[in-house]
Amino acid sequence: MDIETVPQDLVTPPATAGTPAPGKRVKQVSKRCAGSDVHHLLYLPTDWEEGKKYPVIVEYAGNAYKTCPGTVEGSNLGFGISGGEGVIWVCMPFVDVKNRMNSPIWWGDVEATVDYCTHTVRRMCSEYGGDSSAVFVAGFSRGAIACNYIGLHDDEIASLWRGFICHSHYDGVDNWPYAECDRRSAAKRIERLANRPQFISNENDVNATQSYLKAVFPGGNFTFLPLPFANHTDTWVLRDIPERKVIREWFRNVLRSTAD
Repeated sequence: MDIETVPQDLVTPPATAGTPAPGKRVKQVSKRCAGSDVHHLLYLPTDWEEGKKYPVIVEYAGNAYKTCPGTVEGSNLGFGISGGEGVIWVCMPFVDVKNRMNSPIWWGDVEATVDYCTHTVRRMCSEYGGDSSAVFVAGFSRGAIACNYIGLHDDEIASLWRGFICHSHYDGVDNWPYAECDRRSAAKRIERLANRPQFISNENDVNATQSYLKAVFPGGNFTFLPLPFANHTDTWVLRDIPERKVIREWFRNVLRSTAD
């Protein structure tokens, strides 16, 4: 199946400048990176009201490769999962300290990327009504690996997350050209997951990730979803397909469990 044959019913909002407002996706720069090209994107849902609390999806993009631009602007998961309502969506950068820009390939500077994320998540909660007990980290391709590689890098950043959404690739399954990509290092990171839920999807099948996690973290709270198409893309959530209903229901269930 080719996902491109299925029409989209959602269009991801373009990135704009200006003041955050409901239904807008705006470029912001952390004070820690002032004067550089490092930036994130903030989307406030169409039903956003000052003083109310909202779940947050923090998203990391894939590497720049073929149809993936490798940019915060090119991310889609958070918008497709929420449909633009009821959820604050933040597209987070990989910080290239040397070149003072968002890195289109891999992590940039890992410590700077982790620091940018923890600082920005706390800002989203304090300034825009993000619910600190309902923050999710999501990612496609490189971003899926980042859910653990960055999101479980240390105890501080690991403590931010209520749930994890990893589409296409997974930390520790394959060897990649960066430090501590090996399975032993990945297994140490995943120990910080504890019993928090992860939604893991992949084009065609999820067999490799299932086998890996069965070996290194057999008691984990994992939901697996194979997708019936070969396209390496995060745009499947912009289409009215059964698999989108599955991830949306998982997201709602995790939020309900938070309130219990």
